[in-house]
Amino acid sequence: MAKPNPKGPTKTVDIFCARCKTKLYRYRKGGKGALVKCFKERISEDFTQEPCTCPGCDAVFAREMLIRGVPAYKMIGGKVTMK
Repeated sequence: MAKPNPKGPTKTVDIFCARCKTKLYRYRKGGKGALVKCFKERISEDFTQEPCTCPGCDAVFAREMLIRGVPAYKMIGGKVTMK
């Protein structure tokens, strides 16, 4: 399968914890669909101390995976919101 575009999109979105509304990431997202996965190379700002764990409420919001051979975070449904 094809790898994601390394340059990536220019539009950024802010990703928040759904439980406590803590800002988690600033992410360069392509398309207009729901947030299913975050490729690590597209995260422009990371506000978490531990990977996949909210710093505000210690909830696990994602899992680390390899998607198309590229490291990514697979989001757990309903745990994050984006603006």
